Amino acid sequence: MSNVVIQMKREELSAVKEYYLDAIVSMPQNALFLAKVNGTSITAYASGKVMFQGTDSQTEANKWLQKGGTVASSSKKKASKSVNDHDYAPSNDIFTSAHIGTDEAGTGDYFGPITVSAVFVSEDQIDYLKKLGITDSKALTDDRIRSLAKEIVRAEIPYTLLTMDNAKYNRLQEKGWNQGKMKAMLHHYAIEKLMVKIDEEQPVLIDQFCQPSVYMKYIGTEGGELRPDTFFMTKAESHSTSVAAASILARAKFVKEMDLLSQRFGVTIPKGASAKVDETAAYLIKKRGRDVLKDAAKIHFANTEKAMKYLNK
Repeated sequence: MSNVVIQMKREELSAVKEYYLDAIVSMPQNALFLAKVNGTSITAYASGKVMFQGTDSQTEANKWLQKGGTVASSSKKKASKSVNDHDYAPSNDIFTSAHIGTDEAGTGDYFGPITVSAVFVSEDQIDYLKKLGITDSKALTDDRIRSLAKEIVRAEIPYTLLTMDNAKYNRLQEKGWNQGKMKAMLHHYAIEKLMVKIDEEQPVLIDQFCQPSVYMKYIGTEGGELRPDTFFMTKAESHSTSVAAASILARAKFVKEMDLLSQRFGVTIPKGASAKVDETAAYLIKKRGRDVLKDAAKIHFANTEKAMKYLNK
């Protein structure tokens, strides 16, 4: 999917809005308007930035570049900029408003799947979840994560939860998919499924694991498009209750899957990618053969070869 962002003078935004008046479909949070023309979404912001997303984005953007607009290219920014310094950074207003948040778990762990959750928290549910102690799952124990996940479900907070098991992970990795693309597609599908569930458009905040342009490239290769009013932010779970809730649900599912792996193999399967993980992988290979890892681990991690060295000692 093509994406173009241009910068207009603020006084010229009224002309842009008037031009697309009949094509305006909504007034998204943090934006002046969202219009759709010939398969292209046009989102204008009070800052003067106008974002064109879709198959004909460059053609639409050229209309305004000819009238004095300039390309708001990230390449013109200083190399020392923050990873959050891009056109998809959220304003602080989103943290106190209804929105969807997404996060994942298991990506840095050798054993176990990748889990991704998307959660929609309405404005009147934010304080309730905060009082429960919904926060970044990395700051919580596994028991506390399990407890909070049950509270989120009990409160009937709309969510989706996707799991990519190790067998599928390894098949995709062999096909040439990197982990970034796997995560992007899982986030994308989780968001799409949740939008269907709540049956309404809502702003989306993705816990940023790559630059937005890279994320759009990943989902674009599989026919996906970024929804308007989608934002990216690193460490978003520290600011957004929606992302924090997604972090907890994703982590709770990961912990459950790890417990099931331990039961299956009759040995505690450790999290992370430490030397203890290498030893455990070596033990499983010795007992069941190297193929056991295809269904239990991310075999392209360096831990696989480290485990083989343990066997050769």
